[in-house]
Amino acid sequence: MEIVSDNYGVGILGIGSGVPKNVLTNEDLEKLVDTNDEWITSRTGIKKRHVLAEGEKPSMIVEEASRNAIEDSGVPLDKIDAVIVCTFTPDSPIPSVACLVQGRMGIPPCIAFDLNAACSGFVYGLQVAEGLIRTGMCEHPLVIGMDCVSRFINYKDRDTCVLFGDGAGAVVLGKVEEGRGFLGHHSGADGTGADLIIIREGGAGSPLTKDTVESDERFVKMNGREVFKFATRVISEAVEKALENAKLTTDDLDVLIPHQANIRIISAAADRFGIPMDRVVTNVHEYGNTSAGSVALALDTARAEGKIKEGQICALVAFGAGLTYGATIIRW
Repeated sequence: MEIVSDNYGVGILGIGSGVPKNVLTNEDLEKLVDTNDEWITSRTGIKKRHVLAEGEKPSMIVEEASRNAIEDSGVPLDKIDAVIVCTFTPDSPIPSVACLVQGRMGIPPCIAFDLNAACSGFVYGLQVAEGLIRTGMCEHPLVIGMDCVSRFINYKDRDTCVLFGDGAGAVVLGKVEEGRGFLGHHSGADGTGADLIIIREGGAGSPLTKDTVESDERFVKMNGREVFKFATRVISEAVEKALENAKLTTDDLDVLIPHQANIRIISAAADRFGIPMDRVVTNVHEYGNTSAGSVALALDTARAEGKIKEGQICALVAFGAGLTYGATIIRW
């Protein structure tokens, strides 16, 4: 229920998702690199991932997710007054994906920008959008988490190529009854770990040349062992601090919706909070790690599977390159 009054909460009015139709299974990867389904599944929980086909662009799935979220929200298209696309894989350096989608969808002139916090992007985006509402700059921001990491993957590197897929999830935010919606946030970054997940070539600091195009440095590189240690620590810390900001404790938490990086990381987080896995949302088997799309897609999965119910306390939490991290607490 949307509220217009001096005392209000900010919450999610609608959810939508968009993924490429093209699917890359573990069996498909067996033909490309030295791996197999049992190895991938046991270590990551991933069975398949959706990837862009030749000629498809990231903005296409952003538009699909956005249209679905707006329809679900019941908010008229001409009342959307901000577009925030959380991504590190835009169609091109400029213009932003947000501007492309805003123009194509016929959303009236409004705030539109891309936000790059890698896999934490969607959580960062929710926090920014709530601030825009509370400062009076907009009423119905559209926030999309999207990445198409397949375009930056070396399919000869089995440590990364088995992990990532492409996808987008979107939400429309607005005013809700006081005490509902977002209750607390915590986010941050530790730039001393910037080299742990990195694409070294292709930016303005190191533009692509003939030599670098033919090298592996234009692909995602990741130190899996160190990222795992960071993730298992920071997930619990971020959620606990966000709960503290909401004046809640881990005992109040009903549902955990984590970044879908790896089933082992997700399981470790559930153990830390003492939450059974049936109260933890997972779709990593279907989509793999879609970076900024991950938590947004998991939120849509949670709603579709009936895992989030009215009045429940939910935690959204992510970590990613940077190293970034963030958590948001919602009363559904």
